Amino acid sequence: MVGASKPASNALFLEDLQVGQRFSSGFHTIDEAQIKAFAAQFDPQPFHLDGEAAKATLFSGLAASGWHTAAITMKLLVESGLPLRGGIIGAGGSRNDPRAQRDTKPAQRDRPNPGSEAGCAQTQRHYARSGFINV
Repeated sequence: MVGASKPASNALFLEDLQVGQRFSSGFHTIDEAQIKAFAAQFDPQPFHLDGEAAKATLFSGLAASGWHTAAITMKLLVESGLPLRGGIIGAGGSRNDPRAQRDTKPAQRDRPNPGSEAGCAQTQRHYARSGFINV
């Protein structure tokens, strides 16, 4: 697999983590070309694509997509930040919970399914009770 890395020898299990323990990652400098390229493919909103149009938005100028910054954050954590054995996986909820997000496989067709407001509230309460750690 291209770009795959071996598990670090210092990789930790969740039970190895201590309250207050901190980890640092590297840095990533984002430029206009990266912002526009990501947005064109995944989040084609004017404030991510057009600096002039973005001036009239709440951002007052070109801004990276939150999805883009989340992807960069994940890359930094995997490469140099939080050394968790088995990887850093955003697998909230139960595999048996139909509202929980499923993994996406190659050639799979996907679309968002936000559900009703009540469904969203139920999902939020479920996740709040699940005991997630914040990274």
